[in-house]
Amino acid sequence: MKKISIVKLLSFCYLFVLLGFSLPASAADWSTTQLDIQYGELITPGFGFRPETENDTLIYTFQHASGWSKGDNFFFVDFLNSGDEVTGFNNYDWYGEWYTNFSYGKISGKEFSGALKDVGFTFGLNMAADANVIKYLPGIRLDWNVPGFVFVNTLFSAYIDDSVGFSLTVPASAPSEDDSYMIDVAWLMFFGDGKWSFAGHMEYIAERDNEFGDTVEAWILAQPQIRYHFNDAVSAGIEYQYWQNKLGDKDADESTAQLLLTWTF
Repeated sequence: MKKISIVKLLSFCYLFVLLGFSLPASAADWSTTQLDIQYGELITPGFGFRPETENDTLIYTFQHASGWSKGDNFFFVDFLNSGDEVTGFNNYDWYGEWYTNFSYGKISGKEFSGALKDVGFTFGLNMAADANVIKYLPGIRLDWNVPGFVFVNTLFSAYIDDSVGFSLTVPASAPSEDDSYMIDVAWLMFFGDGKWSFAGHMEYIAERDNEFGDTVEAWILAQPQIRYHFNDAVSAGIEYQYWQNKLGDKDADESTAQLLLTWTF
C-alpha cells in the first residue's frame, strides 16, 4: 500500500473542511455555468520513448463558478476525444480541477485599498482519469484591482502528488511524481461594448522527479481566449494554447489555436 505523507494527509483533511463550508447551494450569492466545445490539433508527448504525434482533438468542457458568503468556488471537467487509438492519449478520457477559496475580505469584513483587492486561502484538486493522477494544491490567492478587468488573480500553491503510480494496465497509469509548486494567473475582461471578452490563465509548474528518478521538466501553460458574445448565452471564438514542455516532456512544445463555442446558463 502506498504511504501517504503528513503533508498529503493534512491537505486531504483541509479539502474536506473547505468543502464542508462551501458546498451548500443556499449560500451562493452569484453563479455562472458554461458548456464549451473546443476543436484543434493537440500534441501527444513522446516522453523520449515514442515519436511525438499530433491529433485532431475534440474537448467538451463543463465548468462552474460561484460566490458565497465566505469566498468562491470554481471547477471544470474536460471530456476529451483525440481519436488516438495507438497510445490512447486523450482518447475518451476526462480531466478535472476544483478550487475552493476562502476570502479574507469576506470573512473579516475588511476592505483592501490600492492594487490588492483581496487575499484568499485556497485548496485545489486536479484529477486525470486514465492516467490515475491526483494532485492537491493548497495555497494563497491574491486578487488584484486592475482597471478594465472583471478579475485578475494570482495563485501560489503547492503541487502535491498522490497518484497511483506507473502501471502497464490498459490504459497505463502515469508515474507518480515528487511534490512541487505552481504559480497561476487568471483574468477576465470585456470590451467592444461588452460584445467581446478576453479571458484565460497562465500557469508555471516547477521541475520535479518521477518515481523512476527521471526529471519532469518545469512547464509553462498559457490558454488565452477571445470570444464574441452573440447574446447572454452563446459566444464563439478562439483559444490559443501554448504549452512549453507539455506534461513535463522537454521535447514537446505545443503552440496551437482551437475553435471555441460556448453556452452560458
